[in-house]
Amino acid sequence: MIYGLRHRTTYDYGNSVSFARCVLRLTPRSSPTQTVLESSVRVTPRPSLRQERTGPFGAEMVTVLVDRPHDTLVIEARSRIRVHTPPPPNAISTLPWETVRALAFEDRNLAADGPAAYLYPTNRTPLVPRITDYARASLTPERPIVAAVSELMTRVYKDFRYDPGATEVSTPVWQAFDARHGVCQDFAQIMISGLRGLGLPTAYVSGYLRTIPPEGQPRLEGADATHAWISVWCGAEAGWIGFDPTNDILAADDHIVLANGRDYADVAPIDGVILAAGAQTLTVEVDVVPEEEY
Repeated sequence: MIYGLRHRTTYDYGNSVSFARCVLRLTPRSSPTQTVLESSVRVTPRPSLRQERTGPFGAEMVTVLVDRPHDTLVIEARSRIRVHTPPPPNAISTLPWETVRALAFEDRNLAADGPAAYLYPTNRTPLVPRITDYARASLTPERPIVAAVSELMTRVYKDFRYDPGATEVSTPVWQAFDARHGVCQDFAQIMISGLRGLGLPTAYVSGYLRTIPPEGQPRLEGADATHAWISVWCGAEAGWIGFDPTNDILAADDHIVLANGRDYADVAPIDGVILAAGAQTLTVEVDVVPEEEY
């Protein structure tokens, strides 16, 4: 499937802003599951400085500096991507999860696609015993890893309520877990915390999910959204497999990857610093448009 993507973020300031420095992770990269055909990021007002680099976990990062007064900042990313996610392996034929854990700790691949960086806790995904115990209920002894993680994903989907007003970006993972409410970011980080607590390499994935409007209704322009899910290293042969607890599905051709990291902080689409006084209004518009199937 080939998609056209548009991600437009607008900051309207109550007072003029004299300085803004932003780090943008809005450029998808090619991988075994997708090929980037075109990609661009445009910032208005035009930055006085623009630097591009690849982050430690493979994300394409653009740093921009706007040092002239402005009342509005617009950041628009556009891409065309061919998604070709291979079908997942048979769930019951994959390695036992304990075997995967042992292989992960023995693996010498320290690159962004290796398991090493995704084994350990972070500030946003600490090891919380009650979350580890919650995950352990699905990862019973010698159970195939894809079957076990799939059951955990289904339990999160059933046990937690999607509620955009329940959490914020800064909400600790244990708080979202105890409340049993949250959004895709919370569900992903809960699974990451639980699986890493059992020694399994698990990555946070940011990206987009194709949305299909109700039958007979047009797709609303700008009504799509960013999304988050997880990717679990299931051994060298099976590789990384995506699990989407918000929708209780494995990641497939409807999932477009923007960036991978250890948690949300590694892949935040936009972060940075502004110098200003007064309120600001943030508007985000996302379009995920299928262009053709192949």
